[in-house]
Amino acid sequence: MPIKKILVVDDSPTERHVLTDLLTKNGFHIITAESGEQAITVAKEQLPDLILMDVVMPGMNGFQATRTISREPATQHIPVIMCTTKDQETDKIWGMRQGAHDYMVKPVDQAALLAKIAALG
Repeated sequence: MPIKKILVVDDSPTERHVLTDLLTKNGFHIITAESGEQAITVAKEQLPDLILMDVVMPGMNGFQATRTISREPATQHIPVIMCTTKDQETDKIWGMRQGAHDYMVKPVDQAALLAKIAALG
């Protein structure tokens, strides 16, 4: 299944803009969410092909949102790539245990991100 629609989840307007700009220029349709709670709602409504999930957000964090999305029947098929400043090996392991398909540390290597998206599609 080719990746066309990507949900970018980040509480930072700058991070959302950087990822949206990169992905739009590479032909992807982007939708955004500013929180874990909003990510779950948007994922259920829009059914994106991929979710890029920040971890550190107010309210529900990215680990919690990823766990919910990966366990909900309506959204469990959607791959999640965590994109976060949390760079400890334990964070990566925890993220993968919550259902993430991959884990990238910010600032995200743009070429590596595009390669991971291509590999999923």
